[in-house]
Amino acid sequence: MAEPNTASLPTRQVLLQRLFLKDCSLEVPLAPQVFSRQWNPTIDVQINSNISGIGEQLFQVVLAVTVTAKLGEEIGFLAEVHQAGIFHVSGFESEAEVQGVLGGYCPNVIFPFAREAIAELTQRGSFPPVLLQPINFEGLYMEHVNKQRGQSAEISASGDGSNVVLQ
Repeated sequence: MAEPNTASLPTRQVLLQRLFLKDCSLEVPLAPQVFSRQWNPTIDVQINSNISGIGEQLFQVVLAVTVTAKLGEEIGFLAEVHQAGIFHVSGFESEAEVQGVLGGYCPNVIFPFAREAIAELTQRGSFPPVLLQPINFEGLYMEHVNKQRGQSAEISASGDGSNVVLQ
């Protein structure tokens, strides 16, 4: 039996080139009065990612994490972190594979650092640290792709998107 020719297959690589805190802020609009109140806030967490190409096979992935603590209708604090990474991605056969790596794997690499920055920011603001739970970004990315495919199929089926191409 002949051995498969693996020499012609590209070597897939995802290399973290740099990890950095692009932006962070902590706003405490009710300070110092907030510290004399009973602390039982409602916590809202918003997470977004942004991917941009910055060179040949180089991509910047930024996770924006915003945590808002509300006491009733008033904001106790608002903490925001933009944690970024620069990744070298090569050897993937399709753009869909590259997007999957950038949308799923890379945010998983960056998130623990964003989580730590949020916990430290809130603690430095004299609040209990906010400990964000782990997130499966690969699963979220797949849900996003499947949702987009479903919306594209609906547009095509309704006849409203004659230029939509399903792959």
